[in-house]
Amino acid sequence: MTDRQATTTWTGDLPSGSGETSLDTSELTTFAVSWPARAEEAGGKTSPEELIAAAHSSCYCMQLSGLLGRAGTPPEKIRTTATVSFGPKSGGGYEIKGIALAVRATVPGASPDDLRKIAEDAKETCPVSAALTGTTITLDAELE
Repeated sequence: MTDRQATTTWTGDLPSGSGETSLDTSELTTFAVSWPARAEEAGGKTSPEELIAAAHSSCYCMQLSGLLGRAGTPPEKIRTTATVSFGPKSGGGYEIKGIALAVRATVPGASPDDLRKIAEDAKETCPVSAALTGTTITLDAELE
């Protein structure tokens, strides 16, 4: 088993403050974060929702690749875009409203129905999907 770590340091109040998130385990980079970048335009900064989208799309690709391989139709290529919707919730505050996964895959030997079935299974069994069970996740999967 593995643990991964990231750290965010925030300075100031919510509307005018800002922060920096570092990928501690990989030491790959740091990302600037702010409320305006989260709720309005990104402006060269990221948000928790974009980081969730990155985690979900990469995890989903790995899960789908593994399931396709076990089915005897290993993929040549999978491209998954995860769109995380963020906005106000009724009664005040904010919430992640949903996640849309758009998958395009090159899978020799698989029919469109095969891909859709296995892609749906991957959506249900992907560890990041499982961690986000309180969120509606939709899926659009097609062969390229």
